Order: sequence, then structure tokens, then C-alpha cells
Amino acid sequence: MYENPDGVMIGLEVHVQLNKLKTKIFCGCSTDYHNDPPNSHVCPVCLGLPGSMPVINKKAVEAAIKVGLAFNCTVEERTQFYRKNYFYPDLPKAFQITQYDFPISSNGYVIIEGEDGEHKVRINRAHMEEDPGRLVHEGTIDKSKYTLIDYNRSGMALLEIVSEPDMRSPKEARRYLDKLRNIIEYLDVSDADLEGAMRVDANISIMGGQRAEIKNISSFKGAERAMLFEIVRQKNVLRRGGVVVQETRHFDEAREITLSMRSKEEAHDYRYFPEPDLVPLKISGWAPAIKETLPELPDARRMRFVEQYGITDDHAKSLTGELVWANYYEDVLKSYENEYGEKLDPKFAAAWINDTLKGEMNYRGTSLTFKVGSVTHYAVNKEYTVAIIRFLNLKTITKNNAIYLFRKLLDEPKGGDYYRPVRNSPDSAENYLMLTLEKEGLLKVEGDIVETAAEEAITENPQSVADYRAGKEKALNALVGAVMKKTRGRADARTAREILLEKLG
Repeated sequence: MYENPDGVMIGLEVHVQLNKLKTKIFCGCSTDYHNDPPNSHVCPVCLGLPGSMPVINKKAVEAAIKVGLAFNCTVEERTQFYRKNYFYPDLPKAFQITQYDFPISSNGYVIIEGEDGEHKVRINRAHMEEDPGRLVHEGTIDKSKYTLIDYNRSGMALLEIVSEPDMRSPKEARRYLDKLRNIIEYLDVSDADLEGAMRVDANISIMGGQRAEIKNISSFKGAERAMLFEIVRQKNVLRRGGVVVQETRHFDEAREITLSMRSKEEAHDYRYFPEPDLVPLKISGWAPAIKETLPELPDARRMRFVEQYGITDDHAKSLTGELVWANYYEDVLKSYENEYGEKLDPKFAAAWINDTLKGEMNYRGTSLTFKVGSVTHYAVNKEYTVAIIRFLNLKTITKNNAIYLFRKLLDEPKGGDYYRPVRNSPDSAENYLMLTLEKEGLLKVEGDIVETAAEEAITENPQSVADYRAGKEKALNALVGAVMKKTRGRADARTAREILLEKLG
């Protein structure tokens, strides 16, 4: 059991921008503003001009209910909007329309991989609010000479998901954030890759002391680094005999430090009162119909992958950890059966897709998809992956060949599915891959070539031969390696091993 020696308690407030909606939460302005000039997607409502009246976006309410249900929350009987009063340049009307004591859902939970196995993180509430504008500082926030304001973001529908302080380390907090993003992605209510789509406020305390809140962290990697720094900072304060005070801090991503901004406000500082221009909503009757529309969520899909395909739990977790990889895996299985009229071994496919292709992309820091204009494409079209796995099944290519081909596809735009290979044509995936190996002189070798390489390996490595004959089984691996080196990885390792065993008697 995890001891948590520093008494770390972390609670997160995650602001999820519901940017898959076509319009903002209280007006008809378009949400598609990210590539447009500043302050070009605004109107009297999202600018807070006098006399403008908000009108609730029903689709935003439905999306918020969907998220609440996915996080095992109770959807409330009624929900109500309030005015949260504070003065800040990105809030033009000097108050934010949000929810206070009647959130849209509450009392949920999510299961993550904790420090000591599965760990339950409770969800206190999920409430709706409008996004403020975006402040652009010239330089760092503490030394900026001026600040620009872009109100394109103002009025975007936000869902704030507030956890209990159940996380005991930055690593657990990062896994919670990844799980939250994973579920949101499956629900298709937000594109997390867009700027400002998911922002984190982290509340951290140690040794039962006061908490510090780090505001508006824009990336999950940044959130983990901010929490690591803050824990060390608080420990240093206590070590020097000081007292950790409750305050709001800012994370400077360039310097990877947190800076004090102001003392922490309490609810009464915001003077909440009901929003007079929006009536309370009775929503309890909406939940059953919305629940029927929920997709298969990550945990359920992981369990199905294990049961249906017989793959390992680790492979299932990794593949379902991102919707795009889960879909790609199942697309490859279906495409293989459609192309060749036979089922592909799911465990074999999982190993190559997860361990080789995904591993290679993680190493490069690239993702499986990319965009050309507004269209999303695979970095490696599934037809190429199907063909490589087919060649491996038929033993037409070696494992080294397959790894080389995946790397070649990632190095060249040929692998992207906007260059779609044409089946049974000179431009097919199979022809392209085999031609690539032929050009590089990497086609699989068999027969006399492997026999000759094995004989040379035995002649040139007398010590390995002696070690093997003395009972050291591992010495055979050195001889196999010598054969593979002589054939530039083009021989089948299992075949090479069998030939060596035969020649060594």
C-alpha cells in the first residue's frame, strides 16, 4: 500500500471547452475561431455590452449531461446559473455566468492506475460556465510590459470538472488528467488538441497544511511539472520553519516555477447571486435519453478487447488509451479480413501495432493522425499496416524488414492516407512495400545464402561455438546475431537458429 510520506493531497479543477459545438454557450457566435484574427468572433452578448441578453445553448446542456453520466455523476433535478463577480480585463462585463450551488451534475468518480494499483478519484461536481477572453502577455506574466486581450474565446461553453483531493502524487494527477481527456475524446464533445481546450487548476497541500492553487495551466505535462515544483516548494517552506499560506499561484512554463499571484479568494468574495436573465432548468428528465446515446467508453472497450480478442490487459489499456489507436486497431483487423478473406490473429496485430508502430511514433513524438487543411489523415494508412502484417504472416519478410518499412513510411508522406494505395494495381501497398525493400537490397534471403552465412558464423566465432558445446545456451544467440549481421537482417532468425543447431550437431 502506498504510504504517501509527505501527506500530499491534490485536487484538480479541469476546464473543458465544449468546442465541438457550433456556437457559444449564450450567443450565436461561431466557435471556429482558432485560425482567425483576434476579436473577429464576437457580438454584444459575448462582449458583455449593456442591454445584451444571454440565451442558453441547449446542445451545450446536453453535452454537459453526457459528460456527467460518463463520469458516473448524478444529474441534478434542476440546475441554475449565477453571476460570479470579479473584475479582470478578460471579463468584459465584470462577472462570469457560471453555476454555484446547483451544478448540472455531482458525486461521480473515475478509476485510474494509482501508485498502488487501481485508485478511485471522486468527482465533487461538474458545472457549466462561460469562458472568459484570452490574455496575451508580452513576455512573462510577472514582467510583461503590456497585455493584449482577445475576446474570440469569450462566451465559449466550458464544463468545469472538480475532483476531491484524492490524488497523492503528481503522477496520479497526470494519470487522472489523461483518463479524463480519454473519456472526453470518446464522448466527442471537445477537441482537446485545440489551444485552450483543456486547462487545469491544481490545488496542492502537504502534511495537512494549507493548500495553494496553481491557476490556468495549459498542458498536462506542464501541470505535472507545476505540481512537482509546488510540492518541493512547500516542503522547503516547512523545512525552514515557515508556514504554507493559502494563495493563488501562476506556473511559469519557461522557468518551470510557480509564482505567487494573490491570496486565495473564498466563495463569498465573488458575491454569487442568481443570473436574472436565465431561468432555472429542470433537466432530470433529459438524462435517460442522453444516457442511451453514450458511446462505448474506454474502460468498457478495454475489457471488450481483452475478452473478444484475447489480447493482454497492457495492450488493451494502451490501445484504448486513445480513441484513434483503438479505432485503428479494429480497422486493421476488419481490413485484413476483407482483403484476404481470413481472420488476423488479434494478439499478433496488437503486438505489431502497439509495440512497434505506436512505440516508434512515441519515440519520434508524433501522433497517428495529422491534418491537411480541415481533413484528418492517418500518418500510416491502415492498408500499409495490413500489408506488412500479411507479409509477416506469410514469412515473406523478416521482423527487421517490417520495422524498417514502418520507419520508412513514417519518414515519407507516402504512408499518409491522403496517398491512398490502390488495391491490385502497380500503386498498391504490397507493391510499394516490396519495391522499397528491393531498392534497398533488403528482401528476405533463404536457402543457400543463409546456409553459407551460418557456416561463416561458425568458422569466425570459435569461442561462441565452444561455449555452446560446453552447455552455454546463450552462446547460440551470438551466432544467430552473426548470421543476421551477415545477411543485413534479411534472414529469418528462427530459420537461422535451426540451421545453426543442425550444423553444430
